[in-house]
Amino acid sequence: MSAKFKSFITDLLAQIDIQIGGSRPWDIQVHDDRLFSRVMTHGTLGLGEAYMDGWWDSEAVDQFLYRCLTGQLQNRVKFDPALALLTIKGMVLNPQRLHVREVGEKHYDIGNDLYRRMLDPRMIYSCGYWREAETLDAAQEAKLDLICRKVGLKEGMRILDIGSGWGGLLKFAAERYGVSGVGITVSKEQMAYANETRGDLPIETKLLDYMDVDGQFDRIVSVGMFEHVGYKNYRPYFSKVSELLPDDGLFLMHSIGGSLTRRAGEPWLEKYIFPNGMLPSPKQVTTAVEGKLVMEDWHNFGADYDPTLMAWYRNFEAAWPEISENYGERFHRMWRYYLLSCAAIFRARWVHLWQVVYSKDGLQGGYVSVR
Repeated sequence: MSAKFKSFITDLLAQIDIQIGGSRPWDIQVHDDRLFSRVMTHGTLGLGEAYMDGWWDSEAVDQFLYRCLTGQLQNRVKFDPALALLTIKGMVLNPQRLHVREVGEKHYDIGNDLYRRMLDPRMIYSCGYWREAETLDAAQEAKLDLICRKVGLKEGMRILDIGSGWGGLLKFAAERYGVSGVGITVSKEQMAYANETRGDLPIETKLLDYMDVDGQFDRIVSVGMFEHVGYKNYRPYFSKVSELLPDDGLFLMHSIGGSLTRRAGEPWLEKYIFPNGMLPSPKQVTTAVEGKLVMEDWHNFGADYDPTLMAWYRNFEAAWPEISENYGERFHRMWRYYLLSCAAIFRARWVHLWQVVYSKDGLQGGYVSVR
């Protein structure tokens, strides 16, 4: 059976111009022939785990995976047992509410030493805006300013940042636009860093679940957090945002999303990178928000995540000698695969990056789109 799997996969790859043992950047080198059975029986989870275990390599993992995605290989190997199990889990349970802080503990708390070296100086862990930028720092600053302009920040406003990370957006908004604000996160490391580096700015970061927030805020933003909400919780999420907004308030949601409606995340990413992660579809978002908020603007710049991820990857590899003792080689391969596989997914336009602006009841006089 293993020989049949090897022959089948070799033929599939040849159809998209990938050679096993070839010399081009996107070709792959197989170090353990058990790879073929593992991929056929465990799908994308098996492919990623085999890379972590050193069973295969590629000079350019992102290029290899990009060719697999654009070559529609998933349509030829239709059954993915790991994805099927995740889908059943998502339908039966509500893991995002059962384990609210799991993603904070397992992903965002793994070490600020890693994130400081991988990200830009503001430690922004979301897609940059590369329209006029040539560096990661410039792309992230452009993205932060874009968000502030989209929600019309003005001096004296009070903002809420749902999923505020290491506090970079709050600091930027307070410094550039004269606002005060509160950020919430499920990561202890993020909260500690954000509060330690805020200086005298009128901002605060709290370890708090979004459903436990009280009060009202002139503006609400959520950057890279909606991916952790889960489809069963989309409507309660929007209800909570509506409750926290005044009648003339605006809310901006910055989220990765997929074209197709699903009830589970990608198996390898869900297991090793983002526990209980799940990408929304346009249908899921618009259905959940109906009657709660009014959509004023929808902006897709998902192609910009490719250069963002590749910049993180270069930073990570350059920093690896300094931090390798804290993590180990298997983590090195896991993190490399995470960054490069995600770059391939965005490059293939399988997933997207949305910034959606909402008002509470429709902005009087209309909303002017900002790009």
